[in-house]
Amino acid sequence: MGEIRAEVTVENTVDRGLVRRGQGSEGNIRRTTLSGVVDSGAVSLLLPTEVVEHLGLEVVGTTRVTYADEREDELGVAGPVTVRIGDRSVMTECIVGRTGTQVLIGQVVLEQLDLIADCRNRTPTPRDPDGPVIAVR
Repeated sequence: MGEIRAEVTVENTVDRGLVRRGQGSEGNIRRTTLSGVVDSGAVSLLLPTEVVEHLGLEVVGTTRVTYADEREDELGVAGPVTVRIGDRSVMTECIVGRTGTQVLIGQVVLEQLDLIADCRNRTPTPRDPDGPVIAVR
């Protein structure tokens, strides 16, 4: 069984807000489209340092992380960043990975976008094709 990958567009949420308020143009929004691994074992979005810098995201704190091999590390947290997969988007923070690390799309982003990891077709698949349905119980 292979990994699930997705094309993900990430953009600086603050830049988008400035454009909405008439203080810039669409061309001023820092964004990029990357291939990421849908990782149901990861909690958050992880972006490599060079992507965070390209987007101009502010590092707002740090968090402890545990890798699959049980090593621990302390990494930066940056944002806000808007994440788009297909026609769905969400604003969130990201963990700042080391230079060259792989983009990881974790459970929080998948839940917020209401996507499931479809192992058979190796794609993130909407639970409801009409748009995200978020449970609020």
